[in-house]
Amino acid sequence: MKFIAEINVMPLKALLDPQGKAVTQTLHNIDFKSVKGVRIGKHIHLSLEADNKQKASDKVKDICEKVLINPIMEGFEFTIKAE
Repeated sequence: MKFIAEINVMPLKALLDPQGKAVTQTLHNIDFKSVKGVRIGKHIHLSLEADNKQKASDKVKDICEKVLINPIMEGFEFTIKAE
């Protein structure tokens, strides 16, 4: 079966996010002062084949942990749907 994974990678909440801080400051400078707590991450869309949804989920988790994230600095979450 073919599956689509939508993966979000974000900096860990305990760490500073310099990109998010820069965007927050820029928004405040252009009068969007009510915006708080901007965090910048990555969104990854990938297609894969697996026997079932559980196996697809296991593969995506393995891909994230081995390739897509730095576990010291980033966390991830994802959704899987059949194509």
